[in-house]
Amino acid sequence: MGSSSSSSSSVIKWHLLHRPPTSKLVVLLRLFLLLWIFSVYHTTVAALADSDKSVLLEFKKSVSDPSGLLSSWNSIGSGYCSWFGVSCDSNLRVVSLNITGNGSGGNSNSFSCSDFAQFPLYGSGISRSCSASSRGKLVGKLSPVIGKLTELRILSLPFNGFDGEIPSEIWGMGNLEVLDLEGNSIAGRLPVQFNRNLRVLNLGFNKIEGDIPSSLSNSVNLEILNLAGNRVNGTVPAFVGRLREVYLSYNSLSGSVPSEIGENCGKLEHLDLSGNYLVHGIPRSLGNCGELRALLLYSNMLEESIPAELGRLQKLEVFDVSRNSLSGSIPSQLGNCSQLSVLVLSNLFNPLPKGKFAEDNSSLEQLNSMNDDFNYFQGPIPEDITRLPNLRILWAPRATLEGGFPNNWGACDNIEMINLAQNFFTGEIRNSLSHCKKLNFLDLSWNRLTGKLVEDLPVPCMTVFDVSGNFLSGSIPEFFNSTCSSNPFWSEFSSQPDNPSSLYQAFFASQTQDGNALQLHGEDGDITVFHNFGHNNFTGTLQSLPIAPERLGKRTSYAYFAGENKLTGGFPGSLFEKCEGLDALILNISYNKLSGQIPDEIGTMCISLKFMDASGNHFTGPIPPSIGELVSLTSLNLSWNILQDQIPTSLGQIKNLKYLSLSGNNLTGSIPSSLGQLHALEVLELSSNSLTGEIPKFLENLHNLTVLLLDKNKLSGQIPSGLANVTTLSVFNVSFNNLSGLLPSNNSLMRCNSAIGNPLLRSCMYSLAGPATDPQGRVGDPQSYAASPSGVPTEKSGNNGFNSIEIASITSASAIVSVLLALIVLFFYTRKWNPKSKVLGSTRKEVTLFTDIGVPLTFETVVRATGSFNASNCIGNGGFGATYKAEISPGVLVAIKRLAGRAKEFFTAGLWDAGPQDDMVEVLHLAVVCTVDSLSTRPTMRQVVRRLKQLQPPSC
Repeated sequence: MGSSSSSSSSVIKWHLLHRPPTSKLVVLLRLFLLLWIFSVYHTTVAALADSDKSVLLEFKKSVSDPSGLLSSWNSIGSGYCSWFGVSCDSNLRVVSLNITGNGSGGNSNSFSCSDFAQFPLYGSGISRSCSASSRGKLVGKLSPVIGKLTELRILSLPFNGFDGEIPSEIWGMGNLEVLDLEGNSIAGRLPVQFNRNLRVLNLGFNKIEGDIPSSLSNSVNLEILNLAGNRVNGTVPAFVGRLREVYLSYNSLSGSVPSEIGENCGKLEHLDLSGNYLVHGIPRSLGNCGELRALLLYSNMLEESIPAELGRLQKLEVFDVSRNSLSGSIPSQLGNCSQLSVLVLSNLFNPLPKGKFAEDNSSLEQLNSMNDDFNYFQGPIPEDITRLPNLRILWAPRATLEGGFPNNWGACDNIEMINLAQNFFTGEIRNSLSHCKKLNFLDLSWNRLTGKLVEDLPVPCMTVFDVSGNFLSGSIPEFFNSTCSSNPFWSEFSSQPDNPSSLYQAFFASQTQDGNALQLHGEDGDITVFHNFGHNNFTGTLQSLPIAPERLGKRTSYAYFAGENKLTGGFPGSLFEKCEGLDALILNISYNKLSGQIPDEIGTMCISLKFMDASGNHFTGPIPPSIGELVSLTSLNLSWNILQDQIPTSLGQIKNLKYLSLSGNNLTGSIPSSLGQLHALEVLELSSNSLTGEIPKFLENLHNLTVLLLDKNKLSGQIPSGLANVTTLSVFNVSFNNLSGLLPSNNSLMRCNSAIGNPLLRSCMYSLAGPATDPQGRVGDPQSYAASPSGVPTEKSGNNGFNSIEIASITSASAIVSVLLALIVLFFYTRKWNPKSKVLGSTRKEVTLFTDIGVPLTFETVVRATGSFNASNCIGNGGFGATYKAEISPGVLVAIKRLAGRAKEFFTAGLWDAGPQDDMVEVLHLAVVCTVDSLSTRPTMRQVVRRLKQLQPPSC
């Protein structure tokens, strides 16, 4: 027992003695295993990291890099995580590839940072990183090798020159969260399947085609979708409502805006569907999108009215529905959108792109050709809207709004731009706007406003103040000067994507400046301040320029228009008191009742005077010689006054003069040879004076001359033959002078109808005794070949022929008789022999024009100038009738639309019976406005029809 016990004890002791060594072995084994795993892991990580590095180098080889953006990418060393555009995680795996190009050079078809200027309203809420300061861009096709960067979460290569399709290997990257390829030339269609982890898909401004796959809705984490500026068609998918930001503008999307968008839109902040072909109405369900900050629907074909439910969008900041076909009243519920800062109901400026981008995109080019503002609302602007506390821009020109002008603008602490031009507002402009200290743009032109202007309007601080084309009366106030340091000039407006109102401010400011009427006279400088009081009933004398002292001395160009009023007094020298602080002064005081002489010292009164139109007044006396000291002048119009004496030779000192009109005065003497020094001259109008002598030969050397009007003078001698070689000349008239010799040969311009009333001008003599024949025996109108010496007809004598004066007299008398007969027939026909109709007074009815054509326009002159709408003057036909050319006076051509066919539906018998004279003037006014050159002034056909319906008198 003892030995057994001893043996057992020894075994136990052995085990006890050997336990520690056994435990240490296990620990060592475990430690070895951990070291092995760690070693394998790091080997794997290093291998994968090396793989990422090799992928990057392979990607570098696949692209063209003319600017060396990837010059830091090389195989020497292992610091690839510090390469340009590369970011890694803690395991040295590439998680972000972010290389922004500048879009210039390389592939000329790719989008450029500078091309964003063609999309002035794009990017509201987008923090764009496009920068022309980038060194260059990458060019080529996207390599499938990028798909081997398995940990890549951000692939951002905007504004480079990548073309072709996106490889399927990139679409299949499981960890990719951001795919940003904006501003390249990526083509093809979107894939059928998308990565479920995708949060941002930005393919804006590429060449993506086809529709938006419904499978994109499976990307449950998607927040931002930008497909703007592509060629995407189909319909707007309903699932976009659950996203946060949606940019689908400038595509070819059609159909209606799905109401389902508003059923699950709790996160939607930005919805931009502008520049498409969307139809029908704006869904009422959008009122459910409580987080919506920007709703842009402009430049579509939307109809019906603005839903009142949108008034529930209390976070809405920007709402633009311009350039659609909306109707109905403006819902007062929009006044509940307390954060609303930009409200655009109509817009005469086309925001769609032009140039290369539009030409490369046929759908955009088509949309451009048909895009206009067809919105025709009814009723007034609700005061609930004008009282909005955060409102900065209210833009609704030519929206057919009517009623009293809104005079409740609340505290108006933030309002900066108001454009309600070309509507039907009535009433007075009261002092409620006087408290709007930030207001710098106010356009109320071409309404029916009456009364006087209040003196405390902040006009001196406004960049744009336009009340032209109304019925305002009283004197033009001096206005109280006020502090206006916070009001910017046009040039100071800049687009800030994170500030939506700044995009609209910059766009409206630049478009207003580019579309300024001064462009017609060659003015290409900046007009930084523009105040227009023209086309009203203002009386009294002109005071000092209403511009604040803070705006002087800053290279300010100031345009002051007060033409076509009833202003009296002498030459308004007081307007020149602030000239020293101006870089340029543009002045229009035409067609008033100003009288007296032009001051002798005018040349020293305003050296910065660049444009002066004082035509149509009663100024007398000579043109002072000192006028030649106004060396900054580019345009001078003193026509249709009572000026006398000779044309001052000092005018030749104004080297930059482009436009000179002295027509319709009593000027005598010869045309001074000093005018030959005006090599920049484009328009020279000296007609309807008593000028004598010959047409000077120096006119042949004015190679920029486009208009030359010398008719109705007493000029003699021959027409300089070299005028036929002035290729820029497009308007030429020397009629009713005493010219002789031959008419210079110019097949397209110098014809006998531009030289009538010159009995001694041999090229244009012909007889009524028989058809004229040339030496070759050709029979026909001598005017068709009068420019050629061989085309001179034989002048006959004796009782069988008439001289040129007799021919002109007979022709004129015949024309007058024909017109009178046509008017009599037209009168009785339109009156339908109604015995109740009364012939009203024969008051001469003038047609109000938006642009000054230089002569009064009446119904009688329209009929006369078209030859009673003779077919020989017809230049085109349309669905609403024929268009006729009419030379209202020598050198003044207009187009006249004579409504017919379907248009007759809008002229009821009552329209004519209730007082055709007044209504006919209104109709002629509409017709003339329809033919003006400026699209921003020309009304749409829908607006014309609506106005014609308004002219219909009430039934008895």
